[in-house]
Amino acid sequence: QVQLVESGGGLVQPGGSLGLSCEVSGSIFGIYDMAWYLQAPGRQRELVAYITSGGSTTYVDSVKGRFTISRDNAKNTVYLQMNSLKPEDTAVYYCYAEVRTSPWGTIVTYWGQGTQVTVSS
Repeated sequence: QVQLVESGGGLVQPGGSLGLSCEVSGSIFGIYDMAWYLQAPGRQRELVAYITSGGSTTYVDSVKGRFTISRDNAKNTVYLQMNSLKPEDTAVYYCYAEVRTSPWGTIVTYWGQGTQVTVSS
């Protein structure tokens, strides 16, 4: 009933930029906190950046000053602008959203399908 569709991954050279987007669709009453996670080969999924429903943001130290998370509530979309990319940023990036599908329902977490970001020369 709820889908998160990501776009914007790809191959970029070190020092380059990429923008990711993730649109939430389906039966939506409200979207609360949203986030981006990454998973590198052989490693657990880990938080990159987080944005609350009120727009407050949190970043992991390794991306502070380089990545920016934002959201457009009218479009049910969260973005991740990634600048000054490094080879160690290479991973599959997943978006995350907390969604309520009805006024009386509980808040459920949903994940996107993942999009590959490769930073290499």
